[in-house]
Amino acid sequence: MKKQEVKFLKKLLETPSATGSEEGVAELVRDRLALVATEIQTDVMGSVHARLQGKTQGPSLMLSAHMDEIGLMVTYISDDGFLSVAAVGGVDAAILPGMRVDVHASQSEEPLRGVVGRKPIHLIKADERTTVTPLDQLVIDLGMKPKLVKKLVSVGDVITFAVGFERFGDNMAVSRAFDDKCGVWIISRVLEKLAEAGGAPGDFIAACTVQEEIGVRGATTSGYSVNPDVAIAFDVTHATDYPGISQSKYGKICCGQGPVIARGPNINHEVFARLVAAAEAEGIPYQIEAEPSVTGTDARALQVSRGGIPTGLVSVPLRYMHTPTEVVSLKDLDATVKLLVRFAQDLDEDACFVPGVS
Repeated sequence: MKKQEVKFLKKLLETPSATGSEEGVAELVRDRLALVATEIQTDVMGSVHARLQGKTQGPSLMLSAHMDEIGLMVTYISDDGFLSVAAVGGVDAAILPGMRVDVHASQSEEPLRGVVGRKPIHLIKADERTTVTPLDQLVIDLGMKPKLVKKLVSVGDVITFAVGFERFGDNMAVSRAFDDKCGVWIISRVLEKLAEAGGAPGDFIAACTVQEEIGVRGATTSGYSVNPDVAIAFDVTHATDYPGISQSKYGKICCGQGPVIARGPNINHEVFARLVAAAEAEGIPYQIEAEPSVTGTDARALQVSRGGIPTGLVSVPLRYMHTPTEVVSLKDLDATVKLLVRFAQDLDEDACFVPGVS
């Protein structure tokens, strides 16, 4: 991955976008794609649709990735100036004590640094040391006088983890919010690559959606309004290549071994076959993941939008999902871009996606 592309990825990851507050990332996407997209629209939900006009009358393809990240929300401000919070998305309370966070306060131009407090081990009873402190019993300490806290912070303000992007090991990277801002990076790069090649056969729409973490809400409205002929959702999936994860239960999914192509009832058979064919045509290593029900991704909403959209799902393996230390292989991100560009370029006018009909 080139330095300038790493810089863009880092900017996406470190721009706060707790669910319902995705405007900063949306602006980055609009600025990045303004010079290459045929048109860019932002809907009332906040999702960004960047369209690249097709070369012929091939099927229109929408590639979706969500911009939002998990976080916290202020629910109460005590007279002592401490913040009580609730989860925005799937936050694990076990990881929070001792963390540094950024409070995006209504009356402050810059985020306020806070720490998630808990009694030290010396003051915790022995029988309580092995239990997780519930989220509603944790507080955030801003280190400020109560009067100033109440002046700057309002109930409903959002909070994100105060960590960012770092490369380490053998082409690995760690950050908060790889779920799913690495997907925003990927679909932006796919649009740019297609533009360099003169476009795909049909229109290509990069859809950066909102509010996935609380029920694929942005994909629901984007699928309806864009109404593409074919859709691919991109997200991260659980890597199972580290201790404590059962591969017999969850499958063998390894970082660095290529993009993951989902297979199951949420996935159109022909879209799946074409994704596999694209990977093999490009010599890209790929992995297959069984999804026996609806998936927890944008694909869930896209497949059943309007009268139904033939939908696929491509992911990259991610270790430690929904923690501040999500880990991916940068090789997998590059390979996924290559796969999706080839898939888009191979969408011919005669493509049929009706099951059992050729």
